[in-house]
Amino acid sequence: MNWYKIFESEKDANREVPERSIMRLKIKGKAISFAHTKHGYFAVDDECPHLGESLSKGTVNYLNEIICPWHSHRFHMQSGTECKGRSGDLKTYKVEIKEDGVFIGMDD
Repeated sequence: MNWYKIFESEKDANREVPERSIMRLKIKGKAISFAHTKHGYFAVDDECPHLGESLSKGTVNYLNEIICPWHSHRFHMQSGTECKGRSGDLKTYKVEIKEDGVFIGMDD
């Protein structure tokens, strides 16, 4: 697994991605939705497996789900599972907060 620094500190991450918001990132050519919930930070594929809309244009809810803006498919951020089984699941990525920054782990 390779780790990619996305923020210099947790403070920077909090400022750029406040709780209940999402930011679209591009790492090694891969679009990723980076979300902040009351449960922490999560990273998942940005493309909805249903019809391909960018999940970073959607919302997150109190259940720790990211919601597609087109058809409201809901994906649990920790597992990537679509909550009602209507589409495929999302790939999830590990997020780690370290002294020297916030990182996303990806298998290249």
